[in-house]
Amino acid sequence: MAALRSLAFYVAFYGGTVPFLVAALFTILFAPAGIRQVAAGWSRHHRRCLRLCLNIQVRETGQRATGPAIYAFKHESFFEAIDLPISLDNPVVFAKEELFSIPGWGRAARAYGVIPLSRKDGAKALRRMLSDARRYTATGRPLVIFPEGTRVPHGTVAPLKSGFAGLYKLLGVPVVPVAVDSGPLYHRRWKRPGVITIHFGEPIPPGLPRDEIEQRVREGINALNGTGEPA
Repeated sequence: MAALRSLAFYVAFYGGTVPFLVAALFTILFAPAGIRQVAAGWSRHHRRCLRLCLNIQVRETGQRATGPAIYAFKHESFFEAIDLPISLDNPVVFAKEELFSIPGWGRAARAYGVIPLSRKDGAKALRRMLSDARRYTATGRPLVIFPEGTRVPHGTVAPLKSGFAGLYKLLGVPVVPVAVDSGPLYHRRWKRPGVITIHFGEPIPPGLPRDEIEQRVREGINALNGTGEPA
């Protein structure tokens, strides 16, 4: 049954993704600002496919920040990236610079508001990232980063990338750790039914020492590692 449900999901989700890709191409050519609506529609399509094909429900717990903030997400599967446009209402995402070389994707990502994380140009790249981030936060859009830098198996506590603490210090906004337990259900070929929880932790104020902010974020994003319920 899991295999049949998964096959139905792949057909429905990826087949339904094609019209969104076409819409994205036309949008970035003629109305770039509309790319946010296309991304949100694709994300809603994904949720429908989860519910109807896989019997996977998504629940949210905790509270979002009331003002500008960095949302530090646990990253266990592609679920988090696909779900972001609706789980956080069109956030600005920090993503690996290498992804921008994918034909078509890079242009669409820039139009949407994805900020490339570059490790090559040092201080110059950091200044560019900060400038972009401040411009977007001034419009009220939340910032999202995956501080572990890549997908991590469920139950694994990985070190945070060094760039996260630097962004936190220089942007001077609170951080909301976000725990996600998508791995056991979604990060597999034959996906399983169940509930994926997105838990928004307590906002962490700006200005903390590096060791403290990293410890609190690491604890916050791993709050669902054990029981499926936030600690």
